[in-house]
Amino acid sequence: NFSGNLGAYHTRTNSNTSPTTYLTPQSYEAVEPLDLEEFLMLQLRSEDLALMQELGDFPDDDLKVEQVEKECRTVRHFVPEEGGELDPHVRDCLRSYTQPWLVKSPTLEGLTDDSGRTLTSSDFNLRCLAPDQRLEELMAFSSPDELDRLNQQERNRNRHPELFALYPPPDEEDSVEIRPIPDCPKEHVGERILIRCQSIKFEIDIEPIFATMALYDLKEKKKISENFYCDLNSEQFKHFLKPHNPHVDLSTLAKSAIFSITYPSPDIFLVIKIEKVLQQGEIGDCADPYMTLRECESKNKDKIEKLRNQAEAFCQRLGRYRMPFAWATVNIMEVITSAVDRDVTDSDSVKGGKSSSMDRKLQLPRRNSERYTNIEEPFCCHVGGFRTTAITINTIFKQEGDRLSDEDLLKFLSDIKKTSTPQRRIKTIPGVIKLDVSPVNDMPQACLSPELIPLKPLAEKNIRPLKEVLEFPSNEVYVPHNIYRNLLYVYPLRLNLVSRLTSSKNITIKIQFMSGEDPSCALPVFFGKSSGPEFLQEVYTPVTYHNKSPDFYEEVKLSLPARLTERHHLLFTFYHISCQQKQNQSGSCETLIGYSWLPMLNSDRLQTGPFCLPIILERLPINYSLHPPEKLPPQVPPVKWMEGHKGLFSLEVQAVSSVHTQDNHLERFFTLCHALEGGVVFPLRVKEEKIPENKLEHELKLSIISLSSSSLEPLVLFLHRVLDKLFTLIMQPMVIAGQTATFAQIAFESVVSIVNSLHNSPELIKDQQGRNSLLATYLYWVFCLPDPPQNTQSSGVVTSAAESRYSTMGRATAATVGSMLLQSRIRSSSNPDIPGPHNSAEDAEVNNILSSKVRMTSNAIGSTRPSSRKQFHEELALQMVVSTGVCKENAYKYAWFFFELLVKSMAQHVCQMEKHSVPRRSRFSDRFKDDITTIVSVVTAEICTILVKQHKEVEQAEKVNISLAFFLYDLMSLMDRGFVFQLVKNYCNQMSAKSVSMPNLISMRLEFLRILCSHEHYLNLSIFFCSPASAPVSPSPSISSQSSGSCSFQEQQRILALFDLSHEFKQQHYLTGLLLTELSAALDMEGKVQRKAINAINSLLCCHDLDHRCEKPEIRAKVAALYLPLVGIIIDATNYLDFTVSDTRSGKNKTGDPVDDLENIPPINQSIAMAIAGNPFNTLGRNVLQGKSIATLAADSSRHLLVCFLWVMKNADRSLVQRWAVEMPPSQLNKLLELLTICVSCFEYRGKQSSDKVSTQALQKSQQAKLQLEEALLRGTGARGEMMKRVGGMDRAVGQRENLRWRKDLTQWRQTNDKHDKTKAELDQEAIISGNLATEANLIVLDILETIIQAVPLADCKDSVVGGVLKVLLHSITCNQSTTYLSHTFSTLRALVVKFGDLLFEEEAEQCADLCQKVLQYCSSPVDENRSQACATLYLIMRYSYSNASNFSRIKMQVTMSLASLVGKSSDFQEEYLRRSLRTILAYAEEDAEMQNTQLPSQVDELLRNLNCILSDTVKMREFQEDPEMLMDLMYRIAKGYQTSPDLRLTWLQNMAEKHNNRKCYTEAAMCLVHAAALVAEYLSMLEDHKYLPVGSVTFQNISPNVLEESAVSDDILSPDEDGVCSGRCFTENGLVGLLEQAAELFSTGGLYEAVNEVYKIIIPILEARRDFRKLALTHDKLHRAFENIINKGIKRMFGTYFRVGFYGSKFGDLDEREFIYKEPGITHLPEISHRLENFYVQCFGEETLVMIKDSTPVDRKQLKPNKAYIQITYVEPYFDDYEMKDRLTNFEKNFNLRRFMYTTPFTKSGRPRGELNEQYKRKTILTTMHAFPYVKTRINVIQKEEFDLTPIEVAIEDMQKKTRELAVATHREQPDAKMLQMLLQGSVGATVNQGPLEVAQVFLNEIPADPKLFRHHNKLRLCFKEFIMRCGEAVEKNKHLITADQKEYQQELKKNYNRLRENLRPMLERKIPELYKPIIRPMVENR
Repeated sequence: NFSGNLGAYHTRTNSNTSPTTYLTPQSYEAVEPLDLEEFLMLQLRSEDLALMQELGDFPDDDLKVEQVEKECRTVRHFVPEEGGELDPHVRDCLRSYTQPWLVKSPTLEGLTDDSGRTLTSSDFNLRCLAPDQRLEELMAFSSPDELDRLNQQERNRNRHPELFALYPPPDEEDSVEIRPIPDCPKEHVGERILIRCQSIKFEIDIEPIFATMALYDLKEKKKISENFYCDLNSEQFKHFLKPHNPHVDLSTLAKSAIFSITYPSPDIFLVIKIEKVLQQGEIGDCADPYMTLRECESKNKDKIEKLRNQAEAFCQRLGRYRMPFAWATVNIMEVITSAVDRDVTDSDSVKGGKSSSMDRKLQLPRRNSERYTNIEEPFCCHVGGFRTTAITINTIFKQEGDRLSDEDLLKFLSDIKKTSTPQRRIKTIPGVIKLDVSPVNDMPQACLSPELIPLKPLAEKNIRPLKEVLEFPSNEVYVPHNIYRNLLYVYPLRLNLVSRLTSSKNITIKIQFMSGEDPSCALPVFFGKSSGPEFLQEVYTPVTYHNKSPDFYEEVKLSLPARLTERHHLLFTFYHISCQQKQNQSGSCETLIGYSWLPMLNSDRLQTGPFCLPIILERLPINYSLHPPEKLPPQVPPVKWMEGHKGLFSLEVQAVSSVHTQDNHLERFFTLCHALEGGVVFPLRVKEEKIPENKLEHELKLSIISLSSSSLEPLVLFLHRVLDKLFTLIMQPMVIAGQTATFAQIAFESVVSIVNSLHNSPELIKDQQGRNSLLATYLYWVFCLPDPPQNTQSSGVVTSAAESRYSTMGRATAATVGSMLLQSRIRSSSNPDIPGPHNSAEDAEVNNILSSKVRMTSNAIGSTRPSSRKQFHEELALQMVVSTGVCKENAYKYAWFFFELLVKSMAQHVCQMEKHSVPRRSRFSDRFKDDITTIVSVVTAEICTILVKQHKEVEQAEKVNISLAFFLYDLMSLMDRGFVFQLVKNYCNQMSAKSVSMPNLISMRLEFLRILCSHEHYLNLSIFFCSPASAPVSPSPSISSQSSGSCSFQEQQRILALFDLSHEFKQQHYLTGLLLTELSAALDMEGKVQRKAINAINSLLCCHDLDHRCEKPEIRAKVAALYLPLVGIIIDATNYLDFTVSDTRSGKNKTGDPVDDLENIPPINQSIAMAIAGNPFNTLGRNVLQGKSIATLAADSSRHLLVCFLWVMKNADRSLVQRWAVEMPPSQLNKLLELLTICVSCFEYRGKQSSDKVSTQALQKSQQAKLQLEEALLRGTGARGEMMKRVGGMDRAVGQRENLRWRKDLTQWRQTNDKHDKTKAELDQEAIISGNLATEANLIVLDILETIIQAVPLADCKDSVVGGVLKVLLHSITCNQSTTYLSHTFSTLRALVVKFGDLLFEEEAEQCADLCQKVLQYCSSPVDENRSQACATLYLIMRYSYSNASNFSRIKMQVTMSLASLVGKSSDFQEEYLRRSLRTILAYAEEDAEMQNTQLPSQVDELLRNLNCILSDTVKMREFQEDPEMLMDLMYRIAKGYQTSPDLRLTWLQNMAEKHNNRKCYTEAAMCLVHAAALVAEYLSMLEDHKYLPVGSVTFQNISPNVLEESAVSDDILSPDEDGVCSGRCFTENGLVGLLEQAAELFSTGGLYEAVNEVYKIIIPILEARRDFRKLALTHDKLHRAFENIINKGIKRMFGTYFRVGFYGSKFGDLDEREFIYKEPGITHLPEISHRLENFYVQCFGEETLVMIKDSTPVDRKQLKPNKAYIQITYVEPYFDDYEMKDRLTNFEKNFNLRRFMYTTPFTKSGRPRGELNEQYKRKTILTTMHAFPYVKTRINVIQKEEFDLTPIEVAIEDMQKKTRELAVATHREQPDAKMLQMLLQGSVGATVNQGPLEVAQVFLNEIPADPKLFRHHNKLRLCFKEFIMRCGEAVEKNKHLITADQKEYQQELKKNYNRLRENLRPMLERKIPELYKPIIRPMVENR
């Protein structure tokens, strides 16, 4: 059985890793798909309907077509009012602009958008914590099985059903399955600004004045808006004009206008021209009073009144004529840029203009690349994002009569731009214009369009309207026409009557638009100006006084009739206006000069552009309007022309029309197309030529060919019409002059060529898939099937236009993803009125077939429609297949367009046919299917060709590949699905047949499959409702019914096969099989391909997870079964996974409290994490040692893949997983457990990524608050819950199941660490979501572990399995986890103890130790819930281990050790919590009824007491945290207390070493480890007797004599082979070597290189015995370095400095009257240590209490105050006896193993410390310490004190000896130091040295002492001086060789001083004491 099994797995693994399988594309053959439709029939016949219905089998997934009303900005569609027959082209345009869109939308039901859910407080209440008492049920279960059941029930409560809702979605760049929905076609609008005219004021106010505003772009030298007219005249002045303005329309009262700017540039000026009513006099004369008079001056009152009356008279008479007066300008862009709010925050500007302008920039398919680059960037953003700003214009220029034209104006503007004033001094008129400028974010009320139609929103009541001013964009705008607009602008420019000798000087032109020649035919189509009628029949131009050749600046705007005839024309009448009324004239002030006219049409085409017309005198001839004035035929009587028919009147006409194309090619094409529709007379007139009927076909073909050469702007503007017409031509065979003509091919080629030119035009934008936006919009919204051809035999073919409608196709883009996860895109709401019921539970088509019980064959369809009728999709497919050359190349290059065209026409075709009676197979003809197969094959070949040959074009291949995938995706909704699968198979095989590079190939196929899998009915297409193994076997036989033994081999293989990608699986689950095959191959590729594959699976599972159709658990289990092979793939890929989760944690957080400071956790690396997890299976070996293998996955990809694994395991059928766990070979099971360990690390809670440092600091005020906050987050409450809890609103609210999920619209999940732009609330929310994710992911792992454990009794290898599971569990509670998760884990751990206690306590000793430590750690948690769980677990462990005595003592040992370790290392655990826990455990023991008669309660009691003692010492340690010496004493004391339990002593020694190391006391740290090693050696020597091992601690004496402390000699020492003693990892040879090596490193760091040698002396024999030559080589290398350091550093090495510190006073407690020697770092000065101790004890006792004793005299207790604390500090030096000095030769020896120290105290008999030489005594104090320095502590007790006094002469001797020694050393150094030598000499022979050698000699040697006792001292001093003077001589000689040239004098001086000293000393040195030289023993002779 088993061997076969293993074999199966081995092959699976190999197949994944061996290069042969996937690296050669040829071997990848896609399997033959099932015939899906056939299979469905079988399913239905097998009466298996219930299941299919239950799982919502195949909903009717065809696409419906429905109307969507066109959104219109105006209240109603603007259409021409006049009746009558419209021109066919105008009629088409109108229909096109007003008909609703026709949307093809999927009939999928009920996919709700989840993004509307928000977080409310009730969500937080979802999971309230149960109270602690719950755990009193600790023993309340009847059997382990029941315990498992209860645990599982608990685990399943309040679970988050959707894992992916918590998982941040991967980056969108891979989401190829999102086909962007193109924007709905809209009228083009640029950036909009609202300008409000507030006031126009001059110094005097005497007459009405009128303002005209317009925008000019100086850079483009162009007027960029139409005129806006307004006036602010008072009622009085309006009354002046009453006779001329009988009624005023509301629309003319606007004072505000909305201007639109498509291309913002810094040079846009607003120009305001001011006019007044015509009056006599030049402009200058009229302006004079404005410049000289002031209204406010009383002297001017009469003058002003007179002027006012005069003005009134002129108004009455000449009110209809205006004259230019003044103008002003402002650079509007400067105003806007300066108004952009500097402090607008990012978020605001997104709401305001920034986003709108940026978005719009994307929408605008505009701008020449080169032209666009010149637009200064800032202006693109600022229009729209500024504050409302007031503009005050103070400079108003007087208008000059001879400079009125736009050219003059632009010159002025460019002067103003350069110098801020015009170059030519223009006079200014004093006055002020005030305007307001504001951005238009929302459309204001009561706004009128340029055609004066009210825009939405409507005003409630009659309020003053605003006007939208039409823009004349400075460059082309490429947006197709979308509304009816038909405006004409007439610009009179210049009139030249100079040579005419008449008195015509004040000239005006009356302009009329005539529909005939009768005066009554003048049409009211002119738009009025301000305060007047809306529309006028005639317009007059302003008058320039006394000017015979005036320039005009008027803009005349008129609305063109929709139907223009040859009679329509513009009529111009020229008048001279007499300003002064002559006496004899009573009537009109107009004198006729002449006429001119301009016909509107020329060859049926609208005339626009510049014209120069002649002027006719006297009268107009009859029928003049049929001819242009230049070509008027000769008349009878002849016509009189001014100046002999010369052109005298220049004007320009411009049209803004969505009806008139103004392009020759388009005009010709449309005219000829309409000729086909009939109703025209041949020969047809086009422009200048006439076309007879027989030439029509030829001409039309020519015009079709020339379409693509028309210029881009008109082609784009009329794009929708052009394409509609071409598609109609593809469909319609025309009968022209009795001959049938087909245009299909030529029309198709034209379409291809237009598509090509639009894609290649740099001015047009493309979407992210490279599709031209205009075409995408056309296909989606506009295209609808051309009307079917009718075989009419007329000269043209008439089609019924009524039926054709706009249509768009809304396809079901992965709607699951679309609606739930990605930005919810608004889909058009379905129109309820559309018929066509559909039953989503069952396929209606299937029903029909069942009811009729007839299989319709595919040719039966023939009867349902006439065979002669050609279908558009068939024709289109045919054209694609037969195309050749460039046409073919482009058709396939832009295949997306033709694909979407095909799909949309097919969808409409399916909608039109009676599809319910037509099965899917028969909807389309076989010929069409063949064409589709060919097309797919050609496109695939194209992709391969690009990939193999043209590597630069890879991007192009990707785009084509994506569009092909979408095509097949759409076909699945329309055609026979089996046929589509066949196409998929062909695609896959065709791709692998070509030698495409593997990564490219996989990448392409992945994107392709990803799109197909995003299909709405992908699940159904994958037949997920069919049983997971070849049905009908039930998928999950219950375990209890079949024990492992009875399970047949076949059954076992079948279960295992479910988790493998079998051939059968690939066939039944076609798309899934392909996708998983790709994933499997991709994992061996480079990172990019891996990421693509993983993201594809990830997003697919995400869709299922969030799809409400999959809410039922049984359906989820079915879906998960579809992905079981994924589990196999992931398990095999375990070695690729990387879970060094970026930027999170490093270093062993093994013992750190789980609620450690989560904000700065360093990253964890893989090997360490595995070590923490205790890597049960060492499978990571290769990865860790050799670095990552080639295909290692990136961290984020690993995470995406793991979340998929977790999802499948969460939703898979539990019993199935259990069976799998039973059958699995051990190697595979180990891999699974390893995978789970990785999952735990990967989904650990990372803590809140704090961005707002301030708030975090506030939180950290107390450690406690912070812990609680993070804990709250861990449980998922978040800061908000915390707040509510504090307020007391909720008792213990823990929101585990908030409906919080990553919502793209709410919190853009940013993988990058851009924390700065997230708000605190967002961060809190993110923390809650990631906390929930961590909990859910870990609970899934826990579920799997439980499943495995419950399968164990049936498996054979249960020991290793239980151990493995325990390792994973322990690893998981090492990570940061939520309370929820912890409570379930503790339950599982308890169940493990109950079920497998003995196994665990016996086999897994080390694991048990870990378990005790983790559980104890949680016993000190500040969170009650965690604590109560941990207590219960710990008690249970004790209870179950009690049954086996040896186990219990081991558990006691382990708990004690765990506590020691916890206390020693964790800096912030709280002992009060731990105490509470101990108390709880005690309570458990006392209340446990079953155990009352056993020893357990008393044993537990004893253990807890011991633990409490340790805790107490620990608390003390807490108090002395700041006093390192005291702390070490305490730790040492605790360690000493563990003398009987070596493991614990070892732990504490290691803790001490760590503390020392942190304080940089490396020597002491090393000593701790040496002691630890000695301890280990003691026990090893008891266990095994090896020569090479050290003989206990004796061997370590050479390192330090202190080590003998470690000898295990006491009676109560446990023997090492007893239960659980010395079971730690260190009590082994390896452990010993490890400790010693660490010690050696530390000695080396501390500079004690000699000790390094001693340490290695112990290691080397062990290594030699092991023949470990590599280690030996390393060791000798380290020794070599140590000895080199000794040589190189020599005497420069600094060892410690020592101080005696005495404590006095009862305040010190047990320190009172104790003296210590403190070891401080080298060169520590007395003030430093004094300051340190003073600071610390001042904090303890207060400043008043502490007294530092400054001297070193003995302290007298009686003189001390009882309420004070005294510290005395003295510097001491190591002291050696003479005999010791013989051995201590080196500097090191004099500083190592020191036990005696000395300090001296000077004194005199009189009690003063200092006195004359002859009375200066000295006291030497020698202190002996308890241990030798260096030791495991830095202070050691003084245990002995000796004192002796020196007499003055002895003091002198000592001083002289010291001086002599110093001189000798300085003289005989190898490299003498001149400065040092000179300093010593100066002190010895210098003339002026006070109390120098000479003085000493004079005091003590001048005369022989009287007291014989002093003879010896006298002599000794004399000899000292002898040696001293000799040394001085040597030194002076030596100095001679060292001095520099400039020191010669100095040397002479020294020599002189030396000689003088020698002379002075000579008499004293030669005087011997005779007594000392007498023979002591008389000569022997005398004794004879």
